[in-house]
Amino acid sequence: MAEVKQVTIWARGVTQDMEGRHLSLLVANSADKDGKFVQAWDDYADLPDRVGVPLRKYARISEEEIEMRYEYENKQPNVVIVMDDTIIKGMDILHGMPKGGVLVVNSKRSADDLLKFIPNKELLSSITVVDASGIAADVAVDFMGSEGGVEVAAVGKGISAPLAGAASKATGLLKLESVVAVAANKEGVKQGAEAAKVKKL
Repeated sequence: MAEVKQVTIWARGVTQDMEGRHLSLLVANSADKDGKFVQAWDDYADLPDRVGVPLRKYARISEEEIEMRYEYENKQPNVVIVMDDTIIKGMDILHGMPKGGVLVVNSKRSADDLLKFIPNKELLSSITVVDASGIAADVAVDFMGSEGGVEVAAVGKGISAPLAGAASKATGLLKLESVVAVAANKEGVKQGAEAAKVKKL
């Protein structure tokens, strides 16, 4: 049986709900484009309707059919992507991660600064930091949950694009050209991959 790679995305409720969903879709859709078996979904137990509450989105990638389709959480994430760096200070973001995992964080801080707040950092093989918010700063993105908010039809328009690009560089799970192909903000994906700083641990 092929190993199922588990990707867990941490975001903030309402303000990043849609972007978190788009990031899970970019991960899954790009892997699907390369012939992999994939899943992408939300965890509704995380109360996404509460502003600022940390919530999770998930993706899975496998070379073979995924048998654990109806397990609704990634219990052993190989990759964790954090869309708001303040989440790492109070959450056990690496919970269940097997040794050798990869962490990708949207932040202006250095990897060394961020590692100070992660108690189980010995699980990581690398941490990658990218200022996805800075890269996507000029991209106007509406968000669901706001009064009058609508779902954006284009997947991967805001910070999800540079974060997907950074994840491609950090993990080797995703081909950059495939992420670019499925994202609305193609330049953002490329800039995210280029700007991502990978620190091996």
